[in-house]
Amino acid sequence: MAKNKKQTAESDPLKRKRAKYADQVVNIGTGGESHQTRDNKTPGLTTQQGIPVADDQNSLKIGPRGPALLEDFHLREKLFHFDHERIPERVVHARGFGAHGFFENYDSLADITRADLFQRKKEKIPAFVRFSTVAGNKGSADLARDVRGFAVKLYTKEGNWDLVGNNMPVFFIQDAIKFQDIIHAAKEEPDRGFPQAQTAHDNFWDFISLTPESMHMVMWIMSDRAIPRSFRFMEGFGVHTFRLINSEGKSTFVKFHWKPKLGMQSVVWNEAVKINGADPDFHRRDLWQAIQKGDFPEWELGLQLFDDTFADRFAFDVLDATKLIPEEDLPIRRVGRLVLDRCVGNFFAETEQAAFCTQNIVPGIDFSNDPLLQGRNFSYLDTQLKRLGSPNFTHLPINAPKCPFHHFQQDGHMAMMNPNGRANYEPNSWTGHTSGPRESPETGFHSFPAEEQGSKLRMRSESFSDHYSQARQFFVSQTPLEQRHMVNALVFELSKVESSEIRIRMVSHLLNIHKDLAQNVADGLGLREMPEAADAAKPPKTDLKKSPALSILLNSPKSFRGRKLGVLITDQVDHTVFQALQSAVNKERATLEVIAPKIGEVTAANGSLIEVQQTVEGAPSVLYDAVALLPSEDGAKTLANMRSARDFVADAFVHMKFIGYVHAAAPLLDIADINNDRDGGIIALNGRKSALQFLESCRQLRFWDRTESTKG
Repeated sequence: MAKNKKQTAESDPLKRKRAKYADQVVNIGTGGESHQTRDNKTPGLTTQQGIPVADDQNSLKIGPRGPALLEDFHLREKLFHFDHERIPERVVHARGFGAHGFFENYDSLADITRADLFQRKKEKIPAFVRFSTVAGNKGSADLARDVRGFAVKLYTKEGNWDLVGNNMPVFFIQDAIKFQDIIHAAKEEPDRGFPQAQTAHDNFWDFISLTPESMHMVMWIMSDRAIPRSFRFMEGFGVHTFRLINSEGKSTFVKFHWKPKLGMQSVVWNEAVKINGADPDFHRRDLWQAIQKGDFPEWELGLQLFDDTFADRFAFDVLDATKLIPEEDLPIRRVGRLVLDRCVGNFFAETEQAAFCTQNIVPGIDFSNDPLLQGRNFSYLDTQLKRLGSPNFTHLPINAPKCPFHHFQQDGHMAMMNPNGRANYEPNSWTGHTSGPRESPETGFHSFPAEEQGSKLRMRSESFSDHYSQARQFFVSQTPLEQRHMVNALVFELSKVESSEIRIRMVSHLLNIHKDLAQNVADGLGLREMPEAADAAKPPKTDLKKSPALSILLNSPKSFRGRKLGVLITDQVDHTVFQALQSAVNKERATLEVIAPKIGEVTAANGSLIEVQQTVEGAPSVLYDAVALLPSEDGAKTLANMRSARDFVADAFVHMKFIGYVHAAAPLLDIADINNDRDGGIIALNGRKSALQFLESCRQLRFWDRTESTKG
């Protein structure tokens, strides 16, 4: 038997590989040292209990073909951990991506808040940010039409502050008691388990059509804000009204904003659909690559500050989460910057285990009576307990404060630290290190002593009853092009609704927002007659001023910085033009990615080699903000016979992107049926000057003047 075993081992490649590794395993450390291989560089593999592993390729058996043994603790441990390594995903915001960074205060805000992070000029504090979609599961695609979560955890010297917001300043509902209903309606329908990560189905629009308070949010999710080009190019909002409290106890109401330094940008719907097919991780990859190359995304923290006098005279209730305060009515004060400069080291340990709670505020910040915020404060602890399995989720490094903390909480599942000393209760009469921490009336958190009165009842304030006026204001504040996108989005979504009654009911609500909007959607849905306008709890205001700040296109960054140019080349590419384009892109602080028929290298006309990052089959133009076509004459003929190359050019044109081209690329324009003589977004490239002019044009991000048939 021994001889047979030896022969089997020698004939097994995995056994020979294992024997080679076994020669390296030495230095079994004691006293907390790591097990290492003989080279003293590579750590030796151990079990979770620290036991060195000799063979990680084979389970323990009786004979080479015999049954596995129950005593194989290494096999048991690996299977046990694998079986349990998935925690329940978030009910909402399951599809997320996070990064580390810092927040830097511009100046002291001691006059309006005692919050420690706002006391000292230019002080930096650690931050962790998690971006997400809302409706889809962890495996859904990034470019779903959806709200984006924008959750910020700031590790201040007086504890963690979680500002858990979205990329839209309003929400669907006014009271948290309706939260599960809106989420259930938006998620896949329970009898069939689809559609995934989309609201184009009966349940969602049935709920919305019966919930007039949602109409303002509907305008936002049907706008281009719901399909952002990148996390880096979208705004963030705290949504609710909060309070700032200074050292004298004075309260100032505040709404929080995050303003992207790179400006706002979205994609068009046809583009979003194709990006989801080409790269479902598009937003994740974009943020990862930007940070890895040192192009750190930045946002400025903005505050809308107001007092009770402003709140009383404002046309809407500041406690209503379905309403916003236009920037033109209350300017935003920019008080600091958020910089993301480090990717996570382990996605699960940091991004997935990050636990955000709206209740996590610090001295100097307090809540308002917003009923949606009040419900969120109550709900999030339950969420984290279910997801992370223990009340000790705060022990996890990503969630633990970075300042000293002391409390009497103890035990529980996975308690990684317990209070030391005799006392585990308060008050106690012990002294010294056994007594534990004590409350601090002088420096501790104090809630604002607002005076409250009224009957105990279930009702909405009358001041919450205007459901259409700000929805109308948002719509009329968009450019005609953005309005057309909203119409198209509504028609698309409602066309997926099987119930004609729901479609008609939605149009009746749109009539209270804007007649042209309702008529265009009705036409798109083929309604034979217009319904009556829905009953309004309060007549909508039609005299609210436009708010240009609500439009993406009216706030274009006029910069190509942080964007990506896709350059399609072949062998014998004009190296002078390529280098001029590369130089112009670098000057713009953008990224250039080389695309060719094959991966590897391309030989330029001057004999130099250019590295290729993508093949034309695997890198459609939807992945780029602008494209340049630099093939040789022979290369252009080859590309013209490739369907993927034709789609590359045609999609770039349809999506209103700027297209640079050399004369040899004419066949590619021809097969895409593009007449470049009449299109100011198609620019000839022949040297350094033209390359600079092309990149200057790209700062507009889209050539929206393209023919009517391609818009939207």
